[in-house]
Amino acid sequence: MALQQEFEVQGNFLFKYRSHLPLVLLPIAFWVISYMIQRSPQLFSTSDLTLLEILAIASCLLGLLIRIFTVGYTPKNTSGRNTAQGQVADRVNTTGIYSIVRHPLYLGNYFMWLGIAILTGELWFLIAFTMGYWVYYERIMYAEEQFLTNKFGNIYSTWAAKTPAFIPAFTKWDNPDLSFSWKKVLKKEKNGLFAIFLLVFIFNCWTQWLSTGDYMTQKTWSLYVMVATGVLYFILKFIKSGTTWLDEEGR
Repeated sequence: MALQQEFEVQGNFLFKYRSHLPLVLLPIAFWVISYMIQRSPQLFSTSDLTLLEILAIASCLLGLLIRIFTVGYTPKNTSGRNTAQGQVADRVNTTGIYSIVRHPLYLGNYFMWLGIAILTGELWFLIAFTMGYWVYYERIMYAEEQFLTNKFGNIYSTWAAKTPAFIPAFTKWDNPDLSFSWKKVLKKEKNGLFAIFLLVFIFNCWTQWLSTGDYMTQKTWSLYVMVATGVLYFILKFIKSGTTWLDEEGR
């Protein structure tokens, strides 16, 4: 199989399972923390919000904001979380954040997962994560671009030729065609905030167990925020499945 075909096959496979395969990062991060807590226990010992946690949460929230900004301005059947049905695109998004970067959702994902990597407090792990993320998503981006090129031809190729793949070119900004839709954001991105603080809480429980043998973290703030965002998530999930409040024509 030619390398281009192999990249596309691998990319389509990774695209289908892109919401689950990155979870492999978590047990590795837990192992790194168990090593770091022996070498630098001061990074994890305080019951207050640490600088490490502030940086991690800030990175996660930046990634979530990028995703929210992207999804809020896009029409239906673009920039979605579709997995089982494979690639879906009714049009090429070229304005708004798509005028400065071709894959803003994957850029957002990077910062969200980078935040989890930051929680380990280990620089080499951040570097290894970044390199692994690039190899992983490079194939996904390749397969996605092959699909879009085959479907939209010159429309996609012309836009892609002037728009960087992953590092935004802010000087190329073009205002979005559509207004911002909070309904679509709440419908599509409802799990992001809860996932961030659930993982922060789990990491705090893990470090507490490594330090004292007690699973319950002393950082009660992480418990309260996790519960609050969890309640919000289940409320939005109920609204999405049980009502039409978040439905919006064309979005």
